[in-house]
Amino acid sequence: MTAGSGGHLVALDLDKTLIFSRRSMLLPAGTAEPELVEPELVEVERLDGAPLSFATARELALLAELHRRAVVVPVTTRTLAQYRRVDLGIRPRYAIAANGGHLLVDGAPDPAWAAGIAAQVAAACAPLAEMLALAERFAAGGWARTVRAADDLFVYLVAHDRPAIPDLSGVTAAARAGGWSVSAQGRKVYLVPTVLTKQRTVDEVVRRAGTATLLAAGDSVLDIPMLLAADAAIRPAHGELHELGWSAPNVAVTAGAGALAGEQVLAALLDRVRAGPA
Repeated sequence: MTAGSGGHLVALDLDKTLIFSRRSMLLPAGTAEPELVEPELVEVERLDGAPLSFATARELALLAELHRRAVVVPVTTRTLAQYRRVDLGIRPRYAIAANGGHLLVDGAPDPAWAAGIAAQVAAACAPLAEMLALAERFAAGGWARTVRAADDLFVYLVAHDRPAIPDLSGVTAAARAGGWSVSAQGRKVYLVPTVLTKQRTVDEVVRRAGTATLLAAGDSVLDIPMLLAADAAIRPAHGELHELGWSAPNVAVTAGAGALAGEQVLAALLDRVRAGPA
């Protein structure tokens, strides 16, 4: 935690923590709470004219109340353009995209912050072009339908389906030698500079907002620094961290998975905010 003048800052990962594709909603018959088998879904993202991501109506209501009571900060590995496709029904003062490479203030990127992060990545890690070439070699065999550099900061691959992703140990070792990390989330494999973290930019938002208590939620390895830095955090019972069995003393786990977990994440954080300072 970074001390501030008061109040809560809530750092929220987006994909598979708050928003979901239809596949990742995970709401088959027999869900723990039958009334949530077919919840009211709200479209929060479109791509090429088609619905892409959703949240439940209850999630968005909880998020709206949380936004009224705390500094809510969407924090995502999405590129700037991908983040801007998402409409959560709130207008956060701050948001973080590209795994911390972009800090948005009232919807506008802070160019000085982006330039500083890019310079730090260039000084500490192997060049992006080298990692893109590594990713392209790793994609040989046709298992990946996309290999792409994201905002000139990191690289990701998208598999045709998750079971097709090869063993990651070799590419992980090669990336680590260049100061990069590898993470698999669903059908995506990310190669990210180790100095490019969500938490570094969350720390900057805490400084600017002057908040005293940090709360966080996320589902992936890329969220770990942010979760560990929080006074209290929560992760869903699905996703990369759940598959790894990852836990920490300050990190709770939802009882449900998919959209049910998304609602439980927000309900738990809202309860913490309502309770006041720790």
